[in-house]
Amino acid sequence: MKKFINKKLYNTDTAKKIAEYDNGDYGCFGYWEETLYLKKTGEYFLCGWGGPMTIYAEALGNNWYSSGSKIVPLTVEETKYWVKNHCDTDTYIALFGEIAE
Repeated sequence: MKKFINKKLYNTDTAKKIAEYDNGDYGCFGYWEETLYLKKTGEYFLCGWGGPMTIYAEALGNNWYSSGSKIVPLTVEETKYWVKNHCDTDTYIALFGEIAE
């Protein structure tokens, strides 16, 4: 998937895949999955897909929604939060270094 956001190109084919996460409700309208990517420029972004009852839903009109996908650029702080909540400690340390106690 390729997308220009704020004059920057985000491309899942050329970025490095870091981690994946899904909410485990596959087959339900609330199912969603996200993949964290790292661009060559050092920027992080999510590529997400979800059902009609998720933040990834696409409006079809008249209160009808379909599953959809989008790319979401992340700040470093947002990326740290995502990794802390969806990955193991080793992944966090590999990306951001040891956590201060």
